[in-house]
Amino acid sequence: MRSSIQSSLLLVASLSASMVEAERVLGAYIFARHGDRTAKIFGNTQLTDLGYNEVFDAGSFYNERYILSSSDKHIEGISSLIVNAQQISASAPADAVLQNSATGFLQGTLANSTTVVSPLRGYQLIQVTSTSSDADSEDATWLQGSSDCQKATVSSNNYYISDSYNSMLKSTKDFYESLSPMLNSTFTSSEMSFKNAYTIFDYLNVGQIHNSTTDSPALKDLTDDVYAQLIQLASNQQFNLAYNETDTVRAIDGAVLAGQILSGLNETIATDGKKSKLGVQFGSYGTFMSFFGLVQLPAASVDFTGIADYASSMVLELVTNATGTGFPSEDDISVRFMFHNGTITGSAEPTVFPLFGQSNDLLPWSDFKSGIEKIAVTSDDDWCNMCGNTDGKCASSTASTNADSSSSSGSNSSGMSHAVAGVIGAMVTLAVILGLEALFFLVGGFRIAKRSKAVSEMAVAAAAAEEKKS
Repeated sequence: MRSSIQSSLLLVASLSASMVEAERVLGAYIFARHGDRTAKIFGNTQLTDLGYNEVFDAGSFYNERYILSSSDKHIEGISSLIVNAQQISASAPADAVLQNSATGFLQGTLANSTTVVSPLRGYQLIQVTSTSSDADSEDATWLQGSSDCQKATVSSNNYYISDSYNSMLKSTKDFYESLSPMLNSTFTSSEMSFKNAYTIFDYLNVGQIHNSTTDSPALKDLTDDVYAQLIQLASNQQFNLAYNETDTVRAIDGAVLAGQILSGLNETIATDGKKSKLGVQFGSYGTFMSFFGLVQLPAASVDFTGIADYASSMVLELVTNATGTGFPSEDDISVRFMFHNGTITGSAEPTVFPLFGQSNDLLPWSDFKSGIEKIAVTSDDDWCNMCGNTDGKCASSTASTNADSSSSSGSNSSGMSHAVAGVIGAMVTLAVILGLEALFFLVGGFRIAKRSKAVSEMAVAAAAAEEKKS
C-alpha cells in the first residue's frame, strides 16, 4: 500500500515537473536568404526553379515547426489553416529574386495538400511588403556598393586600401590566374584577382550547380579543393566588406535588420501575443554577415564569417516556461537564436547558438533587448545620423533638426511666434518685390499689368506655409 502511494506521489511530482518545464513558443522572427539563382555577372538575375523549390522546402519546415497545431513548437494562438494577416508579417526588397523567394517560402508555410481542398492546392495570398531594393538588389555584384548609406560605402571601400586586402591580393595572384581556362570567356585577365573574389566564386558556383563537365569541359578544373578555396576567399573578402569591429557603420544593413527584429518581437510582447506572432523577412548574404558580426556570432563559430548558402535561414524564438495559458510577463520570456546553412530538408534542424559572446543558449528578454538596442537602427533619424546623409529621406530630417535649433533661439530672443514672424516676413518680402518691380518697370519703360493680385496671393501662401511650420 505504502509502495503504491509513493509511486503515485512520484508520478504526480513527475507530471508537475514536466508541466513546469514545458516550453511554450510565443512568437518567432525568421530572416532567410533567397534560393538558387542565375549568376550576378550577367545581370537581370532570376530565381531558378531549383531556387523556388529550395525556399519552399525551407518554408515547409517552419510550417511544421510553428504553424501545425500538432507541433510541440507550435506558436501559441497562431492560425493553423487560414492565414490571419495580423499574425504574420512578411517583407522583402523590391527585387525579383528576393520577392519570388519570399512568395515560395510563404507557400511552404501553408502547404498541406492532404487536408486542404481549396483551389491551387491550398494556395493563400500573403502580402509581401516591398522595401528599398538599393541595399539588397541581387543585380549588384557587391551589395554594399549600391547602398545609399554614405558612411557605410566609404567604410567598405576603405577595406580596398587596407594592408589585409593588399596582402590577400598579392598572395592569391597565381591562384586566380590559374583559373583562366574557366573564366576567360567572361572575365578579362585583369579581372581575375582577389578584387573580384565573390563575383568569380558566384559565376563558378552557378556553373557547377547547373552544368556538368560534359556541358562545360572547362569545369573539370573546378575540383573540390579549388571550390573550397574559392568560397573561403570570397567569404574572407565579403565579411570584411560587410563588418568591421572598429567601424560598425559598415554593418548598416545588419543594424537595420536588428531594429526590425526588435520591433517585431516587441510587438508580439506589447500586444500579449495578439499580433505579430511570426515575422518573415528575406535579404542578402551581406545582411547575414553584417548581423552576425554585430551580435558577435563569430565568437560562437568561425563559420559565421562565411557566405550563407542559398535558402539559409536564421530564427529568433520568443519562449517561456511559465505555466498556464495566459501571456507571461516579460520577466518570464527568453530569446533563442538558431541558424541553418542552406535549405532545410529531411530531419535537419537549425542549430542553436549563443548571442553577444555569451555562453547561454537562452537569453532573458531584458538581456536580449538591451544587447540588440546597442546595435539596432530603429528609425529614419537613426539611419540618417549614422550614415551622415542629408539628401533624400534625410533632407526632411536635417531640415527639421535645423528648424528646431533655430526655433528655440528665435522664439526666446524675440518672443514672436513663427506664424506672426512668417506673416511679417512675407509682407516685407512683398514690399521689396513690389519696390524692385516698380523700379524695373520705370527704368525699362515697361507698363504694369494686373500682377498685384498674383503677388498678394503669393504672400498669403507664404504666410500660411510659415504658420503650418510652427
